[in-house]
Amino acid sequence: MGKRTLTLGYAIVIIDILLAPFTPSNTARTGGTVFPVIKNLPPLFKSFPNDPSARRIGGYLMWMMVISTSLSSSMFVTGAAPNVLGLEFVSKIAGVQISWLQWFLSFLPVGIILLIVAPWLSYVLYKPEVTHSAEVAAWAGGELKNMGRLSRKEWTLIGLVLLSLGLWVFGGKIINATAVGLLAVSLMLALHVVPWKDITRYNSAWNTLVNLATLVVMANGLTRSGFIDWFANTMSTHLEGFSPDATVIVLVLVFYFAHYLFASLSAHTATMLPVILAVGKGIPGVPMEQLCILLVLSIGIMGCLTPYATGPGVIIYGCGYVKSRDYWRLGAIFGVIYIAMLLLVGWPILAMWN
Repeated sequence: MGKRTLTLGYAIVIIDILLAPFTPSNTARTGGTVFPVIKNLPPLFKSFPNDPSARRIGGYLMWMMVISTSLSSSMFVTGAAPNVLGLEFVSKIAGVQISWLQWFLSFLPVGIILLIVAPWLSYVLYKPEVTHSAEVAAWAGGELKNMGRLSRKEWTLIGLVLLSLGLWVFGGKIINATAVGLLAVSLMLALHVVPWKDITRYNSAWNTLVNLATLVVMANGLTRSGFIDWFANTMSTHLEGFSPDATVIVLVLVFYFAHYLFASLSAHTATMLPVILAVGKGIPGVPMEQLCILLVLSIGIMGCLTPYATGPGVIIYGCGYVKSRDYWRLGAIFGVIYIAMLLLVGWPILAMWN
């Protein structure tokens, strides 16, 4: 797929999506795994950051990582840390339980369409000067040869990844998703795949654990203090006279585009989701299960809106290949396309299933 720039864009998205089920941090996945590889490609075509040559191919490849991380983060519960946070609020506030498989199937129709359309549309709207990229295939082949064959530890890790995915998909009624993650880590230690020292040094994982726990406690505090109920009642008065479907659309759009005001998906989810859920719950006739699913599915795709919308976006924007005006323009275009597809395609299919 690397012989043409367009198909190389598709390859970036597919790689990110394949990694997403096993990497519950989009920053670690896109920013720490995919980005270090892709950033080596533009110099092969004399395309450099903070330089007019950035538009040769570097800008397009960097934007494709924004596309890939936003789609992969919404495709799976385990695609981004805020997704798990969202499920916690949905369960506690609305009493709605969403399984790993239910999440995946709910986003799958939208995800397939966007997987096909988004790279092509990016190619049209932000077309690179270099349209053929045979050098990438040669470079990748050389790197694979240098890496050699898979080691025992790598094969063991692949087995543990497949075990975790199987338990997440089919074992939801037997074992909690968090317990699956702890089981996988324990087995990696027991089988000497990774040493404990490496786990203690993985700062981003510990930061995510502490930050999410803090955000959950803060959100619970707002609920106990009565603030959430007060705000929900206040907002509900402005939605009187709206049909249930119109109310769902308004609430999803408010939640989605409010991300322009946030520099973190987790902070946005912890701040806005409890309020939106409380508003929906307080309005008679609103289909809460559909509202809950639409809200949590929108968490990942809103990461394309701004350069500061999510961790990978900050890394990609900071590398200097995509100019600020281009990022904001493309973010607005794809942000509207994403949420429109979720509401116009995903929601009707979801309603039929229910």
